[in-house]
Amino acid sequence: MVKVWLLLMLISVPNQPSVKYTATIYSTEEVCLEARRGYIGAFEAKPREYKDRVKTEAFCIPFESYPIMGMQSPMGA
Repeated sequence: MVKVWLLLMLISVPNQPSVKYTATIYSTEEVCLEARRGYIGAFEAKPREYKDRVKTEAFCIPFESYPIMGMQSPMGA
């Protein structure tokens, strides 16, 4: 097993039947946190009207996974 980091992005919009989400995996916590900062920064750059209507949050969650082909190992293996 290897540790990967799941960037979970949640979005809530009025009059929608559920919370929407998207997730991406990263090989290190640092890369995940950098991606999270980029996501939150992009949201903060939106117009006030958009931010008043849409709510979002993002989390970097550690997750044990089987090795994923094509994903760079943080150990260089």
